[in-house]
Amino acid sequence: MTRAAIGLLILVVICVVLLSYWRISIRGHQRRLRQLDVRVHVNGIRGKSTVTRLVGGVLREGGYVTVAKTTGSAARVIGPHGEETPIFRRGAANINEQIDVVAEHIGPDVEALIIECMAVRPLYQQYSQDYMVRSDITIITNVREDHQEEMGETLEEIADSMAVTIPRNGIVITAEDRPHLRERLRRRADERGSVLVYADPEAVDDEDMRGFDYLQFKTNVAVGLAVARLTGVSRQAALDGMWKSVPDVGVVRLRSYDIRGKSVLWVPMFAANDRESVALTFATLQAQFPPNATVVGILNNRRDRGRRAELFSHMVPDDLSGYLDHVMTFGAYEDTVTKTMVERGYGRERIHQMGETVQPTLDEILDEVADLIDGPSGVLVGMINIHTEQAELLIDHFQELRGADHRSEIDESRDPRRASIGVARLRRAGAHHVGAPVGREIEAG
Repeated sequence: MTRAAIGLLILVVICVVLLSYWRISIRGHQRRLRQLDVRVHVNGIRGKSTVTRLVGGVLREGGYVTVAKTTGSAARVIGPHGEETPIFRRGAANINEQIDVVAEHIGPDVEALIIECMAVRPLYQQYSQDYMVRSDITIITNVREDHQEEMGETLEEIADSMAVTIPRNGIVITAEDRPHLRERLRRRADERGSVLVYADPEAVDDEDMRGFDYLQFKTNVAVGLAVARLTGVSRQAALDGMWKSVPDVGVVRLRSYDIRGKSVLWVPMFAANDRESVALTFATLQAQFPPNATVVGILNNRRDRGRRAELFSHMVPDDLSGYLDHVMTFGAYEDTVTKTMVERGYGRERIHQMGETVQPTLDEILDEVADLIDGPSGVLVGMINIHTEQAELLIDHFQELRGADHRSEIDESRDPRRASIGVARLRRAGAHHVGAPVGREIEAG
């Protein structure tokens, strides 16, 4: 046998082995998915990680043995007891991570899986739904302007892009409040033989929100209650489960700190990075700002998020000028962002570059914040992204100031007070199958 023939034979053997391994892996993955009573795929522009955590809390408190997986500000697997495990990646995030999570964490006793959609491009989103998750319930939290490069320039195009994750002959839940976008999602659901459920925030009252010690929105809670209704979990158990769930690392908790003798309210809004979410958050929080306090906003621009930098350079003069007395720029694109804000009417004297062009120390950042605050108290608001050198310096500083009061979400998830009532006896919940409601659109209360 010639060398060429031997080489070809070896190549054929390798291909056969790889193909066999792939088929065995796929069959194992599909078998694990089939054993689950409930599979939930969480998509949308804003709130995916929060909703994934809330829905996991709902099902755990309802007695389901549940695994949840978030991408979010920090990727986590949330086990049946609510305990969190970090996901460590070699290199960039890849949607094949979803298959690994199922293989590692879906054992014979697990009954429910809630998994946050990692994909942005519509083709990958469809692949995630059809082959990786195969959910019977998909959640599309909302439709907002973000990731336009991959999902389309208009809200209608973005809605269509996310609609490819709607299951066939299943259910899609959305809290999208604009009727024309919700109707568009409903039509896409009809095409797949699925039912659209509207999670109406009007069904959530103020008392339902008192169990959260961080900024939470009624739209997210409404989605959790919709899942509870579809899976046979009582309203009170659902609320208890959501209150106990550990929030994502990017949530907003308001705390005041001393900066150079001035009381500064720290508002870490880095996870809010689209126009509607930021405007809504400012409108919600403004009543909690100290009277007559100077408000300083941080535009934290990652180099790989140029479109967001452009968006916020328009937002500050167009939408946030009445909220922000000053703006500090962190990270990249400082000259471009500054130029755009000035051209659109935001005064140059109100813009202060403290990012890559300056490379400041933590002390220099704190000095600048204190200098900008006119009076004894102020507000410092971080926006757009988390990971830049300057933002991480500031985040770490405030965490150190909290001292013993600070616990990571990993520690929080192991707090016995957060344990669901189902933890003592992880039982099968085979009777709790998702039933298809009557009608093509339902308002979930």
